[in-house]
Amino acid sequence: MNKYHSVLRKILNKGKVQENKKGIIKYLLNQKLSLYPGDLLDIFEGHLIARKKLSAELELFQKGERLTERYREIGVSWWDYCGPILVNSYPTYFEQLPGLINKINKERRSSKNYVLFLGSNGTESNQQPCLSLIQFQIDKGKLVISAYQRSSDASLGLPADIYHLYLISRQIKLPLKSITIMLGNVHIYENNLESTTKLLDGDNVKFSLNV
Repeated sequence: MNKYHSVLRKILNKGKVQENKKGIIKYLLNQKLSLYPGDLLDIFEGHLIARKKLSAELELFQKGERLTERYREIGVSWWDYCGPILVNSYPTYFEQLPGLINKINKERRSSKNYVLFLGSNGTESNQQPCLSLIQFQIDKGKLVISAYQRSSDASLGLPADIYHLYLISRQIKLPLKSITIMLGNVHIYENNLESTTKLLDGDNVKFSLNV
């Protein structure tokens, strides 16, 4: 069982139950997911991921595109509930990423922590980024990525975030050593519990979006 599926299994077996504005969830707090290149391969081969859409989405993020219409044009409709404009969301912060990546590729300093912060308090927002911080470090010539995720929909959002982090690592001219994600709150919505069980049994499933 790949490491991502292990997280799903742990939530199903040991998760606590909570109700929020979006519905009832089964959740765990402060989980750590450390992924090496082989682990990423296991996840990408064993889980249906909308690779083309996520790649195109990341490109729009990095361009700072805030109009949800542009996302619909690439087949991404999961931002429609935010309204016509993404306010203080992923594009606001990811548009800083190309400059940071250029700096990493130019400097390649193992003594420096390169950090991208996502989200700020006291600002207008229609979708505060669930991914809150990405840190890039260089260890013996290899890239180490650490990320903090304040809230993670394990069925839908987590695989997408893992794939985004992998795509970001591909833009840095260093071999990838690992991607580690700290999950402040990782959860499965009640209406996706049965589908998650079927996924772990080897079935192809489609999850419902909770907004």
